[in-house]
Amino acid sequence: MARHPTEPPPATPRPARIADLTFRSPHTAAGIHTVRLRELYQRAPNGAPQPHARHRVPVHLLALVTAGRASFSVDFEIYPCRPGGLLWVRPGQVVGFPPPGVDATLVLFEPQTPYETVAGTYWQPGGEDGEAIVDGVSQLEIDYQRLVRGEDIPVAVLRHELAALLLRLSRLEPEGGPGVRAADNELFARFQAAIDERHALTRQVEEYARLLGCSVRTLTRASLTATGRTAKQLVDDRVALEAKRLLAESDLPAAEIGVRLGFSEATNFGRFFARTVGCSPLAFRAASRTPSAELTAATTPPAQPLVAALSKAGAARGSVPPPPEDIADRGLTARPRARAPRGSR
Repeated sequence: MARHPTEPPPATPRPARIADLTFRSPHTAAGIHTVRLRELYQRAPNGAPQPHARHRVPVHLLALVTAGRASFSVDFEIYPCRPGGLLWVRPGQVVGFPPPGVDATLVLFEPQTPYETVAGTYWQPGGEDGEAIVDGVSQLEIDYQRLVRGEDIPVAVLRHELAALLLRLSRLEPEGGPGVRAADNELFARFQAAIDERHALTRQVEEYARLLGCSVRTLTRASLTATGRTAKQLVDDRVALEAKRLLAESDLPAAEIGVRLGFSEATNFGRFFARTVGCSPLAFRAASRTPSAELTAATTPPAQPLVAALSKAGAARGSVPPPPEDIADRGLTARPRARAPRGSR
């Protein structure tokens, strides 16, 4: 089928990579794959990982932090994480991983998964909710390894475990970073879907309103109610986000990126980007490829830290338990083992 003359050429982003290693696709039978973050670092050529590089992932990615405190980034927003924190990266988003020394269990799964519309990017659950989520990730990892080894375990078990994990997550309030927005009306949800599909073809709110069968005023009111931003601002935000993704994870010239996003002139794209983002495309590209500043978590440690659950998620499969400094960071104290009474031996 011939491409419409106003349609930009199809994008050819690089495969999602970390430390120059392509993410392995989810297991073809289960649509699920698990791996440890430290394993990706260990696979780096010549022992020289590039943990600060940002990568667009083609599938859903859940990252459960099991050791260390550091900052992840998702679509250039920073999320300071500590053990027990859970990060969700959606297909097409750009993720930046922390430096070596931080470990996490990564669960990759394909789109069209139940509950994939859960709102939010980062959670730091405590108490029973936190334990249940860590247990769920732990069991999923165990059963995935059994499946890889060829053991007789039904694929449906992994799918049900993932669905249960996502359903539990859908009941929690997101936290830990900016940009958590609630879409509480059907029109706004349709508007978001239309922007994702057509942002490279048009930035005119009138065209979106016509496509959705409403007035510009109605569309703007729905946008303001859901996000506090106008419909025009949301369209421009989405175009700017795609520009940032391409600048960070590809080597395409800025002018070519502008063409892909519907700009007829490189100068128009440059002005739009500077107005929306606050710097030039080339300045953003340079900044996106420098190490992210380490942040200290602003949230309060949970009242009931997940000591046993985190141990189960790590040590049971050969990983090192959280170091003493992590225990102190989570507000714990190491209690000395009680001595046995004299004469009891």
